[in-house]
Amino acid sequence: MTELHPDLRENVRMLGELLGQSIRRYPGQECFDRIEEIRAAAKADRRQESGSGQRLVSLLGKLGDDELLPVTRAFNQFLNLANLAEQYHGIRRKRGHQSDLMVESFGEVFERLKTSGISAAELHQRVADLRIEFVMTAHPTEVARRTLIMKYDEMSDCLARLDHDDLMPAEREEVVHRLEQLIAEAWHTDEIRHERPTAVDEAKWGFAVIENSLWQALPRFLRSLDLSLSEATGKGLPLAAAPIRIASWMGGDRDGNPNVTHQVTRKVFLLGRWMAADLYLRDIQALRAELSMWQASDELKALVGDSREPYRHVLAGLRERLVKTRDWAEAAVNGEPADDSDILFENEDFIAPLEVCYRSLVACGLEHIANGPLLDTIRRAHTFGLPLIRLDIRQEAARHAEAVAEMVDFLGLGDYLSWPEEERQRFLLEELQGRRPLVPRNWQPSEPVREVLATCEVVARQTPEALGSYVISMASKPSDVLSVILLLRESGMTFPMRVVPLFETLDDLTGAPDSMAALYEVEWYREYCQGRQEVMIGYSDSSKDAGQLMAAWAQYQAQEKLTAVANQYGVHLTLFHGRGGTVGRGGGPANRAILSQPPGSVNGSFRITEQGEMIRFKFGLPRLAEQSLTLYTTAVIEATLAPPPEPEPAWRETMDWLTQRSLKAYRDVVREDPDFVPYFRQVTPEQALGKLALGSRPARRKASGGVESLRAIPWIFAWTQMRLMLPSWLGSDVALEEAAKSDRLPALREMMKGWPFFRTYVDMLEMVLAKADLRIASYYEQTLLDDDELRTLGESLRSRLAGCIERLLELKEQQTLLEGEPVFAHSMRVRNPYTDPLHYLQAELLRRDREGEGKGEVPEMVERALKVTMAGIAAGMRNTG
Repeated sequence: MTELHPDLRENVRMLGELLGQSIRRYPGQECFDRIEEIRAAAKADRRQESGSGQRLVSLLGKLGDDELLPVTRAFNQFLNLANLAEQYHGIRRKRGHQSDLMVESFGEVFERLKTSGISAAELHQRVADLRIEFVMTAHPTEVARRTLIMKYDEMSDCLARLDHDDLMPAEREEVVHRLEQLIAEAWHTDEIRHERPTAVDEAKWGFAVIENSLWQALPRFLRSLDLSLSEATGKGLPLAAAPIRIASWMGGDRDGNPNVTHQVTRKVFLLGRWMAADLYLRDIQALRAELSMWQASDELKALVGDSREPYRHVLAGLRERLVKTRDWAEAAVNGEPADDSDILFENEDFIAPLEVCYRSLVACGLEHIANGPLLDTIRRAHTFGLPLIRLDIRQEAARHAEAVAEMVDFLGLGDYLSWPEEERQRFLLEELQGRRPLVPRNWQPSEPVREVLATCEVVARQTPEALGSYVISMASKPSDVLSVILLLRESGMTFPMRVVPLFETLDDLTGAPDSMAALYEVEWYREYCQGRQEVMIGYSDSSKDAGQLMAAWAQYQAQEKLTAVANQYGVHLTLFHGRGGTVGRGGGPANRAILSQPPGSVNGSFRITEQGEMIRFKFGLPRLAEQSLTLYTTAVIEATLAPPPEPEPAWRETMDWLTQRSLKAYRDVVREDPDFVPYFRQVTPEQALGKLALGSRPARRKASGGVESLRAIPWIFAWTQMRLMLPSWLGSDVALEEAAKSDRLPALREMMKGWPFFRTYVDMLEMVLAKADLRIASYYEQTLLDDDELRTLGESLRSRLAGCIERLLELKEQQTLLEGEPVFAHSMRVRNPYTDPLHYLQAELLRRDREGEGKGEVPEMVERALKVTMAGIAAGMRNTG
């Protein structure tokens, strides 16, 4: 049994002890003793494998109302501190320490590719042309408050300082004292948000990730890539290379979120420019201190005249314009009159003078100075630009069709919505090829249409570098894409924006290749997109619709066919992966996932959503961000230059055979069993999730409705909280059971050996099954279900989960789960004594919460403690939705 690394264990112990000191001070020793007794009982119950949790339950049952909150808060805080220690452990730099999460270096990957026959020239070309875009989404899964996140970040800094072996006792004491203060501050801070963040708050949180982490991480990452590329191929990265881009949905995603209006989007564009001007201003101030040299090239002299300090002269000009830009953006955000004369709006106006300075230093033999902080600023400017991020817009196809329909109706041209697709296309293309404006001046559209057009106008006023993709959800026909282009053009757009259909349900994925072929058939559109197309694959909704196994296979096949269709029309396809943090939403280790994509589908470009708590786990600290960027980049380079082999025809047949069974088994429960929705509502905290002020979006697309109207995130969150983890395995249980009965397990083992896609699927399933807990799920049922029929359904689901675990162990020829992932297994074991009490308390609190609602009043302590259990379990599971 692998133990935690001694350094990690020591940090977890120290943080736990410091938390204990805070608890002893307040609420006091008696409360601390009670918490320790509960923790010891949870540990003892876990040691007796067959233990029913009775001792723990009876201790928790004796807690008075006033003890509920401090006890739940203590376990929640400890889990957050354990996460922090683990996160820091992954990036520590201590001598002789090999992190359990060490990332393969660029040098190692480049060497392997060259050994496999890739030439230096091809490797250089592919890396120089690389395009990887991370799209931060405000999906409401970040449970921790930003106030606390900032304290946790400083605690990480303290752990890093304690890692120095040469600290004097007094210096060490000072750091530990600061840690103690920070933990006390966190303990005395309310960990639950009481107000929902607005869409603008979410966008500010995204900007803070850039300011606090990516701003430092990106130049360091590029420096390391540049050096390795130079060593491997003899040539470094081109000066203007920007292999990484950062985009965002925060303030741009209006699909099902009425709180994101055109005013919000406009404000977010301006906030980005304000923050960017402020960050570049700090860079320029620092560069003025650095670049005091007098030698200059003729090019630079022509720019500055006979200045004695030519570089400072250029930088002073940029500084003045950045100050004006910052003041203009601030005034515009606050709705005050804003002077936009001489501001920096186009990236080129900022980058060109910096590059003149760079070329001058190189020409004067000062290359080592040119490649210092100046190069870092130029690289930031190519990556973030003056807008700071590229904002995506997302809207539902029907909203655009309504807008076109109202125009057509006003002009007396007929009923657009009843036209067949051919007629819609013909009309849209005629308008796109014509010169006259379609929107009449005196026209008064309805409110929803006015909002769509106002958004298009805000978008049309931006520079290309400020924009990511215009994503259309529920898109299925060429007219869905053409109507967006027309609306943008009518709003004054002068350059082609990427318009990206999103395919997310099982039917969408199946129809996607034909939909795209129909779009590429339109000659006008092929010219518009200039031979490049992006298509978004939605992971969450397809899993909720069809179950995890069927969804994964449908996504794989859709990507294969979409790649083939794009190749047929000579179009370079970028797949945009809308993955969540959990396996049920397409999550899991990023490099494994990228390397198991269909061959040819990762063709030097890759776009992926990063959301909620995963942004913090991957990009929250500069070293962590550097590691994540390296991990993704090496995987994209490798998947491009050395893709996995095509699956054997027999393996495809086996996948079809498995998924026919898994799809039916999944839908028989989720769609056909009349007891399923009542069971879900009663046994999980789904109804109470709305009380957590997680994000600006409503949890449901429609106020009423069953599982299909529920967003994918609360659906996963709810099952994770009570540890049945149902969305990630339901359906797979039957498929594996029938495979075992019909003697197909040897064939599945062959597939695991030879096919990264299937191997990754099985490993992800194992990881989820390891997080599931039959005993805890059973306790939720005992506490929350009165109806015998619902209890019977629960019993059947738990027995299916147990069967699924048995079959998976048989398939992998293991005695226990996670034999190949000992570090992850141990991390789960360390967390159990802290998550177990939260689960038992949550079930009891849900019962009291519902009783209170029945009487018309829920005690405040019950509601607060319930929210803390949800946050704590999310921290313990390391993901929410």
